[in-house]
Amino acid sequence: MGEHTAPTFPQEIIDEYAALGVDLPALFSAGHLGERMGVQILEASAERVVGTMPVEGNTQPYGLLHGGASAVLAETLGSVGTMLHGGPAKLAVGVDLNCTHHRGVRSGLVTGTATPVHRGRTTATYEIAITDEHGKRVCTARLTCLLRDAPAPEAA
Repeated sequence: MGEHTAPTFPQEIIDEYAALGVDLPALFSAGHLGERMGVQILEASAERVVGTMPVEGNTQPYGLLHGGASAVLAETLGSVGTMLHGGPAKLAVGVDLNCTHHRGVRSGLVTGTATPVHRGRTTATYEIAITDEHGKRVCTARLTCLLRDAPAPEAA
C-alpha cells in the first residue's frame, strides 16, 4: 500500500493538541487497520474529512471492493471529523454505522468525503459518500459517534 499521508490542520488546532502532549498525525491517522488497508487522510476539519483507499488488496472473493473495506473507510473519516468537532478534551467512539453499497468497483482508488449531519455536545453524526475514480457513488454511509471525556494527561 502507499505511504501514509498525514492530514493538515489549522495552526490553532495543532497548538491546542500539542499543549496536551498529543501528536496530531498519530491521533488522526487511519489507525493500524486503516494503514494496512491503505487508507490515506487527505483533508481534515470538523466540517469535511476526505480520504482515499485503494481497491486492490481490499476485495472480496468476486474481485469487487469488499463492503467491510468501505465501512472501514467510512468509520475512519467520520471518526476523525467527530474528534475534530469534540476537540482535545473528547474522544470519539463509534456507536452506529450503516452502509448502503450502490455499485461494485474492481480497481483503482475510492475517495470518501465525510460531512456532518449533526454535531452536538455528546454525539456527532456524519454522512460519508464514497465514490470511484469517475465520481460515481459506490457507497453511502452514516456514522454516529459518542463523544466521551478524554483521559487527563499524565503528569511528568
